[in-house]
Amino acid sequence: MRFGFKTANQYTGWPELLAVWREADDIELFESGWVFDHLQPIVSPQGDPDPAGPCLEGWTMLAALAQATSRLRLGTLVTAIHHRHPAVLAKTAATIDVISGGRLELGIGAGWNEAEDVAYGLALGTPRERSDRFEEACAVLVGLLGPEETFDFEGDWFQLRGTHFAPRGPQQPHPPLMIGGAGEKRTLKMVARHAQAWDASSVSSAAEMEHKLAVLRAHCDAESRDIDEIEISTQVWFDPTKEEPAAVAEKAAELATRGVTRLIVYLAPPFTPQVLTPLAEALSTTHY
Repeated sequence: MRFGFKTANQYTGWPELLAVWREADDIELFESGWVFDHLQPIVSPQGDPDPAGPCLEGWTMLAALAQATSRLRLGTLVTAIHHRHPAVLAKTAATIDVISGGRLELGIGAGWNEAEDVAYGLALGTPRERSDRFEEACAVLVGLLGPEETFDFEGDWFQLRGTHFAPRGPQQPHPPLMIGGAGEKRTLKMVARHAQAWDASSVSSAAEMEHKLAVLRAHCDAESRDIDEIEISTQVWFDPTKEEPAAVAEKAAELATRGVTRLIVYLAPPFTPQVLTPLAEALSTTHY
């Protein structure tokens, strides 16, 4: 199992977040670091839904974190696709892949936070509209970030004509895509078609995971893809004021039996660098 951490950019300041990332960059166990793509907080330090309070913008932070670190892979977990036109997102992603020397992972999803979208005047749309838009956005991202010199796309949501796209990042054909969500008919189909990783955080039980993996396997077969090419990733919340690192390690061991191959430890705010070493020690001494 591989390990990463997530510092949601809510109820924290830049110096505190930067300190955690710099510390983690020196801890070999942590292979990746993640932020979220929300415009307002989604949970308070007490664990309650609360839109009030500070919230930094995720992609701006990734550019700065790419310069502040040298080893960690980095990404958003995950970007709501309707926050940005996919051509603009592709340009941002390619630029950060260049800045980071090929360490970006592109986490994307169809979006879900209706309260946030109403507050910021963004059009989330119906479930069907979200899926339609997401499928087109995936095709645009892969097409622009891929090897073709120019790219054309004609869809209901997006139209691109003779788009020249340069520079591309060092990761080819594109930075690894992580798709979040568990919809069986369309989201998992997009995972099979485009993704190198699936964020399965919304799956809550072993039985549900077994079922979802069977669905994903069927989609992979239809796409002539080996499901083993797709990393199965999930997140575990960790509040060091309420539990010990060993509890996270126990959850990781149990998730490994469900087929999870990468665990992202979601650090509860406010976070400090001091939580990372004992966490890494607990995870490294557990059998998976």
